[in-house]
Amino acid sequence: MRERYGPRYRWLLLLSVMIGTMASIMSSTIVNVAIPDMSQHFTLGQERAQWVSSGFMAAMTVSMLTTPWLLARYGYRRTYAGTMLLLMAGGMVGGLANSFGLVLGARVAEGLAAGIVQPIPAIIIMRAFGPHEQGRASGLFGMGVVLAPALGPSIGGILVDLFGWRSIFFMVVPLCLASLWLAWRYVPVTAPGGVAANRNGAMIDWRGLLLAAVGTLSLLNGMVELHGGNRLAALGLLGVAAAALLAFVGWQRRLAATGGAPLMNLALFGYRPFAMGSIVAFIYGTALFGSTYLLPVYMQLGLNLSASHVGTILLPAGLVLAATIAGVGRLADRHPTWLLVSIGLALLAASFALMLSVTLASALWLLMLWATLGRIGLGFILPSLNLGSLRPLHEHLLSQGASAINFLRMLGGAIGVSLCGIVLESRLAAHGDSLANPVSSTARLAAFNEAFLMLAALCALAMVAAWGLRPHARHDVSSLPPEGAMATLGRPGGGPRDDDVPSHRD
Repeated sequence: MRERYGPRYRWLLLLSVMIGTMASIMSSTIVNVAIPDMSQHFTLGQERAQWVSSGFMAAMTVSMLTTPWLLARYGYRRTYAGTMLLLMAGGMVGGLANSFGLVLGARVAEGLAAGIVQPIPAIIIMRAFGPHEQGRASGLFGMGVVLAPALGPSIGGILVDLFGWRSIFFMVVPLCLASLWLAWRYVPVTAPGGVAANRNGAMIDWRGLLLAAVGTLSLLNGMVELHGGNRLAALGLLGVAAAALLAFVGWQRRLAATGGAPLMNLALFGYRPFAMGSIVAFIYGTALFGSTYLLPVYMQLGLNLSASHVGTILLPAGLVLAATIAGVGRLADRHPTWLLVSIGLALLAASFALMLSVTLASALWLLMLWATLGRIGLGFILPSLNLGSLRPLHEHLLSQGASAINFLRMLGGAIGVSLCGIVLESRLAAHGDSLANPVSSTARLAAFNEAFLMLAALCALAMVAAWGLRPHARHDVSSLPPEGAMATLGRPGGGPRDDDVPSHRD
């Protein structure tokens, strides 16, 4: 491929996977604007309608763990093209469905495809680009991908008004067709590392996948039940989630010790920067997705702003985020990633804390300023976190690392939405208010402010972990073969050296 297309090939490859990732991210966010019309069409209650979003998120979170196995068995092109076909089929079936069960099945199919495809760009960036270009590539990729959720709901709202809720599902079709054509031209048929895909390799770790699915579904539903006030059911589901997590870790250790192929290679966490980056990713996902839920509710039910005003405030912030990612990507090639991540978390924490200065009499520009400050913080984190976490890894762990860190971020995000809802409702009750009241009050704003303070505290906690992204461990695990890397687990300071910078990976 490189010989056929020359030096520009790596950028064409990045464009190819960016289009597909944009389609998967758009499918995850855009359907929310169609839920009211869909609920009316199928006469659904709020709880059943919400499964359109939660079913997608659960499927996406779990399927991320299968990406390394699929790439090793089928190669980049077949795996990527297969996910695009599945995503497109889900969109078409969802748009043509005459029953809610079929719509839900289509959303689960879309979620499976979205989860598999999302770790692939990080793997390609780490392998196709040299260390001096990885930040720039991450920035350009992030800028394109962020525009999808920023513009998607606005376009989706217009389509729903003009053509109804079914048009939302068909939006991914042209993007999937474009990505399939690009994949045929530019995505290699090999597996990561340039080796041939091995169709006769080890079978996927079905037991680990089942435990991960049970744990994730129990955790998500437990948080929903906790949000709904059913404490007994919530405790039962969260207990099942904890048991599934312990069983998953035990099974992965046993499988690795017997020479099997675990779904998640726990050798990843022997690299201190990756372990700390995983903690940052989980907390960051909680704060990011939690704020994505909390901000629109705050603006509409706390500050009495209309939906159009909310869009006016959030759209410019989304465009600033895209521009910031592109600029920070270049900085990541020249400056320590742990520093950029820490700056981003500090800005994000500051934006949440500064929301306390907003009152019912405040001008819109103040709210827009704090929202934009938070998006600038996100722009510092997004391209830097993956690079700081994945660069120290041994090459054979890159696919697993990209998959694991995406999984943890999405798991944190799923928790974040319910967590913000739980904290908000408890603080509203403490202040003697409820969102059911048609008029806002200073007591309601105080409850929202306390929820924002919780998010600021989470970001501050993530800053502590972000300092662990500094590569200062004593042992150079990345120079060892797989069994050598495994052997360093449990040693004091196990991980790569300060000067362990990966070479250009073809």
